[in-house]
Amino acid sequence: SILALIVVGVAVFAPQIAPYDPLDAVMLESLQAPSSAHPFGTDKLGRDLLSRVIFGTRTSLVMTLCLVAVIFVIGTFLGVIAGYFGGIVDGVIMRIADMMISFPGLVLAIAIAGMLGPNLVNAVISIAAVSWTKYARLGRSLVLKIRHCDYVEAAIVTGSKTPYMILRYMLPNALPTLIITAATDIGGMMLELAAMSFLGFGAKPPAPEWGYMLNEGRACMQSAPWMMLYPGLAIFL
Repeated sequence: SILALIVVGVAVFAPQIAPYDPLDAVMLESLQAPSSAHPFGTDKLGRDLLSRVIFGTRTSLVMTLCLVAVIFVIGTFLGVIAGYFGGIVDGVIMRIADMMISFPGLVLAIAIAGMLGPNLVNAVISIAAVSWTKYARLGRSLVLKIRHCDYVEAAIVTGSKTPYMILRYMLPNALPTLIITAATDIGGMMLELAAMSFLGFGAKPPAPEWGYMLNEGRACMQSAPWMMLYPGLAIFL
């Protein structure tokens, strides 16, 4: 939790922490090794790598939280609906989920991002399109546990409407487990976003984003290894 707070603090206070403008290119300082002036060195355009890693925290964290939120809302909604109504509704939603699971997730996400166009928003949409199934299945199973309990049946018999039943009984039963699942997925989702950017389907220049910075450093892996080392350590953390 302390590490998570540090990462969030770096993202929030990036303008105050970063020693340079992450987009400020100084060609005379291109590919400088780590030094007192540039602790993480510079990239091929002479931009301070420490500043770019710090601002990359903001980019990566915000987009990851947006991705987790989208997956959480879509998956929870579909799972609760499928578990509550059952029958055809359940069958259609679960068969779509099965179809999505049958494809390799990252490969399908790359295909979707390729059709939508390479940028961070489309990367979020493409990953969300293949990742909501876990939440839908989990939400469905949690709702099915109480769907046929006596107090739920009694509430239906006494005239409780569907929206009330879902908000009063189904969601409160499912949300705690789903929230914990979402919290544990943040690291994995950040890795997937970084992978999309590394492959050219996420962040575009000159955005300071860890996965894209790894891609930039790949061409200079032997002559300037710090260009991959520090963004890689940031993703690892």
